[in-house]
Amino acid sequence: MKKLITLSMLFMATAIFAQEEAPAKKVSISGTIDTYYKTNLSSPDNLSATPGTSFANETGFALGMANIIASYDGEKTGVVADVVFGPRGDAAIGGYNLNQLYAYWNVSESTTLTMGRFNTYLGYEVISPAANFNYSTSYLFSYGPFSHVGLKADFALSDDFSLMLAVMNATDTNNNMTGDYALGAQLGYSGQFLNFYYDSGVKLGFEIDYTGGFDLSDSFFLGINAAYQDNDGLGFYGAALYPQLATSDSFTIGLRGEYFEEMGDYGAIGTGLEDTSVLALTLTGSYSIENLTIKPELRLDSSSDDSSFLLDSNGAPSKSLSSFALAAIYSF
Repeated sequence: MKKLITLSMLFMATAIFAQEEAPAKKVSISGTIDTYYKTNLSSPDNLSATPGTSFANETGFALGMANIIASYDGEKTGVVADVVFGPRGDAAIGGYNLNQLYAYWNVSESTTLTMGRFNTYLGYEVISPAANFNYSTSYLFSYGPFSHVGLKADFALSDDFSLMLAVMNATDTNNNMTGDYALGAQLGYSGQFLNFYYDSGVKLGFEIDYTGGFDLSDSFFLGINAAYQDNDGLGFYGAALYPQLATSDSFTIGLRGEYFEEMGDYGAIGTGLEDTSVLALTLTGSYSIENLTIKPELRLDSSSDDSSFLLDSNGAPSKSLSSFALAAIYSF
């Protein structure tokens, strides 16, 4: 009987030890939700009177998006499924409600291969408002690519240098029905990135983009974005500065100053005229308490030509529009 009890205890100890030694599955769930209130200060409150770039287009109380991210990290491989619901996500993603869906393989300590749908590597801003300082988005963001479907390879060349190479469908295309592909590259150095994109003209044609930033002091940060895109004479170029000052652990104030110009009769600003330019100034405060961030925002858009997006107090096309937004973003 003693032998039976001893043997049972040995099995139990072995099972407990095996459970303690077995690596836990690295599954994680995260995400965000956001909502906002917006009103125009210099024109009627309607959908026509809003910058075409803002991704906060509705007036009154409105919804942004719900973002849920599930990921699994193995020893060398992993997968990410990132789904989005809501107007902000629909404007950037289109069908399937899929922001990202990809698998990756850490081939070595310095090389990672990723295949599937992933957010673009170009630009300073991203789709999720939780990762941007300003709640509304820049013209450079809304004109550039949002996501890519393809295969990319990331190389850590040293502690400071990185390189990414990619072959993809044309930007923001899930199903390749034409046989056209795009090439991408990114060279990084100490948090500064020079980005390249090229397709045969089916989408963007050629784009070069610089994204970076500098901590000028413990409380002052300056972000920078500049881009040039050309598709047989149609395209854009512009630059934006993002100075941000942290006044306390919970509050930061920042300004986005952006100059943007269309090349040719691109027409997306809303003028339908050639070589239209716009100057956009966005002042944003960011107050955080636990996982909630409150962002009051004042924005002024000024165009070189009358725009169907920038309406005056009588609802007629105008060269300027001022607006105010108050956003709530929760991250978990």
